Amino acid sequence: MTKVYFVRHAEPDRNIHNDRTRPLTDEGLRDSLEVTNVLKNKGIDFIMSSPYKRSIDTISDLAKTLNMEIHTDENFRERNAGGWHGERFFDYIQKQWADFNYHIKDGECLNEVRKRNINALKKVLLEHRNENIVIATHGTALSTMLNYFYPQFNFECFKKIMDFMPFIIRLDFDGDECIGSQVELVIRKEFR
Repeated sequence: MTKVYFVRHAEPDRNIHNDRTRPLTDEGLRDSLEVTNVLKNKGIDFIMSSPYKRSIDTISDLAKTLNMEIHTDENFRERNAGGWHGERFFDYIQKQWADFNYHIKDGECLNEVRKRNINALKKVLLEHRNENIVIATHGTALSTMLNYFYPQFNFECFKKIMDFMPFIIRLDFDGDECIGSQVELVIRKEFR
């Protein structure tokens, strides 16, 4: 059995609008230490992350503690929202969950996000069969994968995990078939 610990990043500094370089807040950095506490004794064999700073920073202490390298894969990055920010962003998200093909100019639809994430996950599962894996990612990216394996994971479920930063959920796999899941950590923060 392969165990994948998906880590949704800790609280980011939303004053920084560059999605790729957005750091964690000081509180987010402190909360990332709890990720280490939860995962350090899980027999982790491999660590993968989105290349975005907030995801890497969330698992950096874990990697240092375990003396392991963080591998990155562009396919685990967050949804490209086409530069959308602002007060109506929640409406945009809701439209995307209502129609997985909906997107704005230069943005990705949820079907595209899910496809690239699932393809990247299947590659990791093939290359690291029967290992314990950490994958640091993002709320929308993770949610599209959860929806793939658990179609009942819908917009209402996504709204709940929007406030979980960091969040760890373990999915268990036999080959690339998901055979179970377990929430390992929830730290609630208000999504702003």
